[in-house]
Formats: sequence, structure tokens, C-alpha cells
Amino acid sequence: MSDIIRLLPDAIANQIAAGEVIQRPASIVKELMENAIDAGADDIQVIVRDAGKALIQVVDNGMGMSPPDARMAFERHATSKIRTAQDLFAIRSMGFRGEALASIAAVAQVELRTRRSDDQVGTRVVIEGSEVKTQEACQHPPGTSISVKNLFFNVPARRKFLKTNPVEFRHLLDEFMRIALANADLAFALHHNDSEIYRLVKGNLRQRIVQVLGKKYNEHLVPVDEETNYVRITGFVGKPDIARKTRGDQYLFVNHRFIKSPYLNHAVRNAFEEMIAPDHHPLYILFLDIDPGKIDINVHPTKQEIKFEDERLIYNYLRVSVRHALGKYSVTPSLDFDQEQAFERAGTPARQLATPQEALERQNMQHWERLFDGMKPADAVTQTVTLQSDAFPAESAVPAEADARTNVPYQLHNTLLVSQIKSGILLVDQQAAHERILYERNLHALKEQAPHTQQSLFPITIEFNPAEAAMFRELLPDLKILGFEIEEFGGETFVVQGAPVQLEGQSEEQVLRTMLAQYQQDLQITAEAKERVAKAMSLSMAIPRGKAIPPAERQLLIDMLFACENPYTSPSGRKCFVMLELDELMKRFM
Repeated sequence: MSDIIRLLPDAIANQIAAGEVIQRPASIVKELMENAIDAGADDIQVIVRDAGKALIQVVDNGMGMSPPDARMAFERHATSKIRTAQDLFAIRSMGFRGEALASIAAVAQVELRTRRSDDQVGTRVVIEGSEVKTQEACQHPPGTSISVKNLFFNVPARRKFLKTNPVEFRHLLDEFMRIALANADLAFALHHNDSEIYRLVKGNLRQRIVQVLGKKYNEHLVPVDEETNYVRITGFVGKPDIARKTRGDQYLFVNHRFIKSPYLNHAVRNAFEEMIAPDHHPLYILFLDIDPGKIDINVHPTKQEIKFEDERLIYNYLRVSVRHALGKYSVTPSLDFDQEQAFERAGTPARQLATPQEALERQNMQHWERLFDGMKPADAVTQTVTLQSDAFPAESAVPAEADARTNVPYQLHNTLLVSQIKSGILLVDQQAAHERILYERNLHALKEQAPHTQQSLFPITIEFNPAEAAMFRELLPDLKILGFEIEEFGGETFVVQGAPVQLEGQSEEQVLRTMLAQYQQDLQITAEAKERVAKAMSLSMAIPRGKAIPPAERQLLIDMLFACENPYTSPSGRKCFVMLELDELMKRFM
């Protein structure tokens, strides 16, 4: 029997490597920007078309390459960063494996132009699918320019799995923002389809955070600066009042390399304990400077996962450093030393000594009331929310004193609606139900293009950061169909002149910001853009848990839910209702 094991051709081997290193256009932006930083550039420009599918060009003013190096750079495992295996444990550069350019050239059409400052002419190299087409002298300023065109042109199956342009551009923006935040002392620019998205000048970290994330964060940043004999931790965390329900503003860097670590993210989140709601996430941009010999970054193709020599120690240092910073700037909550409730009854008329019977009744009542410790009447702890919608007409109002005896659903903990049904009881999650109702209504409006707009008496302006503005601009046509009247005001500012009628009484800015954050979080889901917009709007507009609903509108909410095409789950997949059989409940009393 003949031998069956063969060495793969370089072209195939490079495509296999590309599958690990180059997952989407954002991967190329990351690799090329990191190469530019390693080359000593202090001014890096990124030019993109069609979210990187048609073109990604990175231009830098770094040291450039010689003609032999320009060609050698596209060979697998060709690198200037390491020489021996021991060098892997002393890495300070961004790249070191020598796989990126070879992987990119295997699945795209690449043109490299480069020149060293001491050379008279530069070098131009053209490669398609790992095959060198041209290498010649050219005119070029000192530095390097790499253009990557038609990504996955020779791997149609891979190109088919790329997402829509807004989705891919969001990923590309994420990579750009991470590298820009990690290198505040460098200048960056990003252009997409001939529009300038970012123009970042050199500065300090606070200035870079404001440039990238927006001016609104400037007054909410708390500096962190702690140094031990094991690690130095610097950066900023956001004050608790800007924590958000959606993730996205959490940046952790180790030796200026962005990493993903749920474990260390928990350390920061733990430092905010009792300061933010359990479902909220704090803003942070934190840098850990640690001896490269105490970490291993060669564990994942994207180099975004790191192994620490002592991860528990890093966890504790990180948590304590953030907690100390919050305390130093008087952000942590103070202890309440008010008098106990037993002494807060000044002004209450003194009672005569109780009879033995009255004392016994009062004692029994106190035992019974212990079952309700911490519970207060709804109107004492929450604000009643009226569902502003034509689906809940005023003439259907039911007297406020109505309760379960008149078949009006009861509101349990301002979270669940409890209704008696023939076979037992029905429990409805008010937030999930309202999200489902709004989702189907918004989706219908988007498909039928039948908006219902209410003009604003006083138009409002909303300013986003450049990344948010680019994404928001993509949503404007769909927002108009939903009933918003929004115009660009220049730069990253938009003017809201009208809003859907069902938003009456709500903050248009808050709804739009929440909607945008929800939309960005939902980009991973393979759904049509209209479905994502409808979902994001429903999540931002729905009544939250903990809010009281007038009795007149509880049954209407349930009726509207069961009129939906899918009343069973919310757009996020949560159950909208649960039914408990009477027989099942009676078994609890046996």
C-alpha cells in the first residue's frame, strides 16, 4: 500500500492559518494596525470601504522595510520579533508569530508599498492568494502602506458567512477603538466610504477616552493608579451613575494588549458592589503592566486570551485598586447611622397601657407582619406607569379601587400580573409581555412603513461619540419609519423633531440611546436589520420591572399579549407568562 501522508502546499496551509487569524475584516485592521505600532509609527491612518469587504488600507509613518524584508514579510512564521523559544516569555511587541501577513495574502488581493527613510526609492509588492504577482521599485514616503482588497475572493464559502456591512463595521470599529485607547500617545484616523469617522490627535489617556467614547464621559471618570511589586494598575473607571445595562464600555489591557477575561471583569464588577444595580455594567479602561515572564499570551490565535502565573492575585489587586480609587474620590456609599425606626416616631400620640387582650393581639400581628418585612405599599416605593399607547384607550378605565374580586389582575411586586383563569392562575411578566407587544407593533410598522409621529414642541439635540454616530446614521431610515423625525446637525450631533406617539411622557434621548446600545449588543444575532431595530426599540420602550401599572391597563396588557402572533416569549427569548393549575397549587396544602 502506498504512503498516504503528504505535506500540504503552502497556499493551502496559509488558507488554514487564515481561518484562525483572519475571521473577518476587523481581524485585518487589528493585525495591520499592530504591525504599524511595532514599526514605530506615531501616525496611523485606516481607510475602509464597504466595512472592509472591498478595501482595507493602513498607512503609517513607521520605519519601513527593505526590498528583501518586504517580500519575506509574507512568508509564514517570518518575524523580526523573536529569535528563540525563550523570547516568547519576554514579548513586549504586539505581533510575534509572523502569521498575519501570510494569512491575509492567502485570502485577499494585497498591495504593499514601503520605504525606509534612508532609501532613495521604495518597494511595491503585489500578492493574490499567496502568489506573488509583482515586486518592483516605487516612489513612496517613509513608512508603509498596505492595501487589502476583495477579502475572501478565492474562498467564496468564507465570504458568504460575513455579516451585513453594519455588523462588520461595528466589529471593525471595536478593534480600532481598542488600539486607539491603548495608544493615547499616537495619532490615528479612520475613514469609511469617504467619510471621516475618527481623527484622533496625540494626548493623554483621559483626552483619548473623551475623543473615542464622547465628551459626556469626561466628568464621570475616576483615575486608578496603584503599583505593587507584582503589577501596576492604571487607567480610569466610570462613576456608578453612568453604569449601563448593556456591555461595551469595558476595556482591559495587559502590557497595552487588549484582552478578554470574564474572571477579571468580575473583579472590577465586584469593586462596584452595592453601588450599581446587579444588571448594570460599569465603564472602565484599565491597564495592567506586568513582567512578560509572568504571563503567557501565546494561547489563542487572536492573542486576546492570556494565562497569568497567579490569576487570583491579579483578581484581588484589581478589585482592591478600583475600590480604593472609588473611595479616594468619595464615590463609595457611606454608612447610614440614622436612628433606628423604633425611635423615629416623635409626634405620635402616646397610648395608654394596653390591656392583656390588646397586647396579645398586637403581638400576634407583629408575628404576622414579619412575613412582609421590607414590603411597602406600591405607591410608597414606586411611581405608577401609564402605558402610553392607542392600544390602551382611556374609556376602558376601571375604578382604581378594583382588585382581584372584580377580575382585574393583581400586580405582584410591581413585576408580575396575576389573573384568575378557569384552571388556576395566570402569571404574566409585565416587562417581557410589553416587549413582545411593542416588538410586533414596531416590526409591523417597519414592514408596512406606517409611522405615527408626534411633533416635539421643543426639538432636542443628541450628541454621540463618532462610533455611535456612525451606527446611528445607519439606523435613520428605519427610525423614520417607526415615527421618529431626526435630522443630522453636523458632526456627531442629531436633532429630534418628532417621536412615535407611544413615547409620550418618555425621554426621547434616553430611549434612543438605550435603543442604540441594545442594537449594538444584538449585532451578533443573524437577523434582518429591521428585526434588530424592532427588538432594540421594544427593549428600550417597555415598562421595566418594579413599576406600577394602573388597574385599568393590566387586563389590556394581557389581552394585547395574547393577540400577538407569538405570545409565549419576549424578543429576547424570556417567557412572557406561566400558568399554574389549581390542582397543582392545592397539593401544596397537603
